[in-house]
Amino acid sequence: MPGLVRRLTLFNFRNYRTATLEAETRPIVLHGPNGAGKTNLIEAISFLAPGRGLRRATLEEVACNEGAGSWAVAAEVQGALGLATLGTGIERAAEDGATAQRKYRIDREPVPTAAAFADHVRIIWMVPAMDSLFVGAPSERRRFLDRLATAIDSEHNSRVNAFERALRSRNRLLEDAQPDPHWLDAVEHETAELAVAVAGLRAETVRRLGTVLSARAQSAFPPAEISLSGWMESLLAKEPALAVEERYRDVLRENRARDAAAGRTLDGPHLTDFAVIYAQKGIAAADASTGEQKALLIGLVLAHARLIADMTGAAPILLLDEVVAHLDPSRRSALHTELEQLGAQVWMTGADPALFAEIKGKAVFVEVQSGRLQLRDG
Repeated sequence: MPGLVRRLTLFNFRNYRTATLEAETRPIVLHGPNGAGKTNLIEAISFLAPGRGLRRATLEEVACNEGAGSWAVAAEVQGALGLATLGTGIERAAEDGATAQRKYRIDREPVPTAAAFADHVRIIWMVPAMDSLFVGAPSERRRFLDRLATAIDSEHNSRVNAFERALRSRNRLLEDAQPDPHWLDAVEHETAELAVAVAGLRAETVRRLGTVLSARAQSAFPPAEISLSGWMESLLAKEPALAVEERYRDVLRENRARDAAAGRTLDGPHLTDFAVIYAQKGIAAADASTGEQKALLIGLVLAHARLIADMTGAAPILLLDEVVAHLDPSRRSALHTELEQLGAQVWMTGADPALFAEIKGKAVFVEVQSGRLQLRDG
């Protein structure tokens, strides 16, 4: 059975003072003018996944301008462990410049992070900002890959953050003309351990996803060939993780002077690129047309959803923001067909409800107007 949001409640989230929406297994189409709050609503759902949501917003940014700074998102979900209520938010605005503390609850009981929500449902998304994925900076592709990996292992996001903190600690130590070698050894020991954990799951995600992609040759969304450019990811396929950790510690130790001069660590999985090839033409995705890049990206997201379904036994919740607007009729039809076959709960946004005419009668249509929701059952 797929993961489902059955009831969504927002409080002081973006332009929603209060809002409640009952959902079901049919696709949910959110339509209305630009700025009405369509993306805001699916962004709220994305906060039930590890990380900062589909816009990577700060806690303060998502609070309603008319509120006191507090906000909350709650969802009754049907997931792997049955019915549960997931909730997150901040109780009040931070005072004296302090960082607001985000809270997480399952059935009103506190949990440490949103990683615990993954025991119930997995959530993945596609948004317009991802359209430049293949031509943008490698950091954007790493972030995309880490989102894919986090949907497989909910602790991955925490490990990535810990690895980045360890790198910053090492860089700060190297700013000293005579850094304490014992502190450096300790920091590099932790850095290598985290680096291998991050690289390992990235490599495993690419391997598993590549297998699913290879089976999609007949899809309207062309399959891609994917790989990672980092030496560590390649070496992990041949050598034990502990041996790769030791090798990276040696690299860090040998490159202290070079990294100190550069002001940053010049080797490691924080520089790995996620390479995507348009398989049918044998060209890099960056060299494909805009339409081809869009189709490749949709194919990656659909393959990832299938991978999660195969691994967990439950399809993830899909959030598709303005995805159909730039598809021709044949690919729009193909997308609806693949989503139906996947069996996932899908939330889609679009300004024009006519773009979803093909699934009228198969979807729930919700009109969004200035943070208000009106059911227009299709």
